[in-house]
Amino acid sequence: MTKNIDSLLSNNKKLYTIKELKSLDLSYYIINKLVKQNKLQKLSYNVYENTNYKGQESDFYYVTAFVPFGIICLMSAAVYYNLTTYIPNEINVAIERSHKVSTLPEWPPINIVYYSKKRSEIGVIKKKEAENEFKIYDIEKTVIDIIYYRNKIGIEQTKEILLNYLSLPQHNLNKLHQYAKLLNCEKILNTYMEVLI
Repeated sequence: MTKNIDSLLSNNKKLYTIKELKSLDLSYYIINKLVKQNKLQKLSYNVYENTNYKGQESDFYYVTAFVPFGIICLMSAAVYYNLTTYIPNEINVAIERSHKVSTLPEWPPINIVYYSKKRSEIGVIKKKEAENEFKIYDIEKTVIDIIYYRNKIGIEQTKEILLNYLSLPQHNLNKLHQYAKLLNCEKILNTYMEVLI
């Protein structure tokens, strides 16, 4: 019986929510049994870690579990796109201002950034890695958000990120300017471009 249950949990899926475990026809009794057998580790009232996970590791997977409507943003997204050498000590996660987060993990540390409805909805993409997924802003939206929050991020880091973006063969200036216009950032983007180019 345990072997059959083990085969239901994929080695390529890092975290399971209660809803996902229930969809596999696992009762609370069986789930608790799997916790006792150290097949699952309870992270919160709603999230379990699969201890038999064999896939690629990423702290971003925890974001989807703890902040299902959250989107990787700012410096965390910049690191993902290799736009900076800076390593943040927490994951920046954007949520719309009306949303609330009840539980955050002890690890990895997650920093919630509250965005307006419009800012939170623009440029969201879904990344799927094996059976794990997370939401992140596309590279142009990441650059525009960093320019918008330049005083919090740091002027030098903002310049580094924009320069690294512009050096990419696939950079898209039309998209960059489109986002800047939508998010009231066109004037400051143009100032940066004039100085850097």
